[in-house]
Amino acid sequence: MDKTTTRSTLSEAVFKSVGLSRNESANLVDSVFSEILVSLINGDDVKISSFGTFIVRQKKERIGRNPKTGEEVPITARSVVTFRASNVLKSKVNTKKKINIKEQFENEL
Repeated sequence: MDKTTTRSTLSEAVFKSVGLSRNESANLVDSVFSEILVSLINGDDVKISSFGTFIVRQKKERIGRNPKTGEEVPITARSVVTFRASNVLKSKVNTKKKINIKEQFENEL
């Protein structure tokens, strides 16, 4: 459970399952992330079917408080990105009987 998925692990998975070279796999993963990033920068939501939705929210300016001193501090307006998991993703994560999702996913292809 302590394993973290990184860009390099995603690139390696693409390399093994699709058959592209390691460089092409890394470029493919980077281009997917770049497209997601550009959409989010433009303020667009990104919906990935059966996975979830990245949503850009606008937060208003508000007054915060420094917990150490109690001094009021203005917090500027900003954009934040939130992620909302799809019901399909939630159900797969919460499955009582853990199955090898990688094998199931490869069988769906």
